[in-house]
Amino acid sequence: MATTPTAAFSITLDCRLDNVPGTLGKLCNAIGEAGGNIGALDGFDVRGPELRRCLVVHCRDEAHQLRVVEAVKALKGITLVDWWDRTYRMHEGGKISTETAAPVNDRDDLSMAYTPGVARVCMSIHDNPDLSHDYTIRKNTVAIVSNGTAVLGLGDIGPEAAMPVMEGKAMLFKEFGGVDGFPVCINARTADEVVDFVQRIAPTFGGINLEDIKAPECFEIEERLKASLDIPVFHDDQHGTAVVALAALWNSLKITGKKMEDLSVVIAGIGAAGVAIGKILINAGVGEIVGCDRTGAIYTGRSDLNFAKEWFAEHTNPSRKMGSIADVMRGADVFLGVSGPDLITAADVRTMAPNPIIFAMANPNPEIRPEQVDGLASVMATGRSDYPNQINNVLCFPGIFRGALDVNATDITENMKLAAAVAIAESVSDAQLSPQFVVPSVFDRSVVDRVAPAVSKAAIADGVIRKPKA
Repeated sequence: MATTPTAAFSITLDCRLDNVPGTLGKLCNAIGEAGGNIGALDGFDVRGPELRRCLVVHCRDEAHQLRVVEAVKALKGITLVDWWDRTYRMHEGGKISTETAAPVNDRDDLSMAYTPGVARVCMSIHDNPDLSHDYTIRKNTVAIVSNGTAVLGLGDIGPEAAMPVMEGKAMLFKEFGGVDGFPVCINARTADEVVDFVQRIAPTFGGINLEDIKAPECFEIEERLKASLDIPVFHDDQHGTAVVALAALWNSLKITGKKMEDLSVVIAGIGAAGVAIGKILINAGVGEIVGCDRTGAIYTGRSDLNFAKEWFAEHTNPSRKMGSIADVMRGADVFLGVSGPDLITAADVRTMAPNPIIFAMANPNPEIRPEQVDGLASVMATGRSDYPNQINNVLCFPGIFRGALDVNATDITENMKLAAAVAIAESVSDAQLSPQFVVPSVFDRSVVDRVAPAVSKAAIADGVIRKPKA
């Protein structure tokens, strides 16, 4: 449940009011007394002795919505004509649609777009399949593939229920990167089923964005698809989070004066995002990394580790620290949380090294709230939009795929991810940089303009671009 009113639970109230002084004030006062936060008021529609008005009210949850509605219904001189949940209204009929990119106004247009002219293009692609990246939607289209087994904050809810999230992802691809993302939610539980499906649909797309697939299967799925396909494959839950977290960390070090190679980092949650964060921090040169799961510290020799955690144990925690997360946080410089709510306390933060950095990224509720570490942490970041320093994947994936598609990349390499992280970090100028601003706003349209060319340049340098056949 949200602790403060939020747009996620906002409602619209369509009201008819007596056209006398004080009626609107009475309505607003009742909403406020019920705990609602008025976000917008539309213009008046005056009809003689009455006027019509719609109000947007932010609420805490669905029960709170009903309390606000009942408070309005109880008012004299005011009639609630209708009300609706704005989030559900936004999702009605889906949030995306397709459109044609070429006109079909006459016979000439039709003969080129379809028969007989299309046959020429078909045969050219038959002779040189790589031309499909130039003369079909592959040039700018990414499949957003999920089986709904690990939807953020919701868990295993299935492919149908995952669809609104994937539609939202497609919106963000288009809005921020100009990339046509297409949601593909599949009834597939095993790694073999997912891999087989994606391999079969790959000829339609220029890239594959894997989303909300549970660990440890997600690691195997990505690895096998990267090996078998000649288009970029990117698991955003892993690498998007890791890229933005690294960008935020780079800028945080400018504030604290600490160096990457001297850091002691604790990662809470060794699933998809935690493992990817560990990998990117290793590549960035972090001195010491210790991961923790529900059992405690990850170290070589622990007998209950899956293959992903075994890899993590082999490449981190060289001194084999053991114990609870509170134990390993003592003396650490950085806490990175991708686990669950209320995992650590202010007392844990007090045991860390001076000027600690806290990234509590669990959604919707972080491992610790910013108000709990006010005055304790040098930099505090979360995954939420209602706190400063939101570590949000939308800063990453539109630009990464934009850059990859622009140069017909066949893969997304570690250097491409590092290039994206640098570009995101550099989107915060020295004048802007502060403990409350270590990552750019998700609405900063210049971020993609920095990330995409940096990723393209890294792809060219790594030699993972498609070379036309002679």
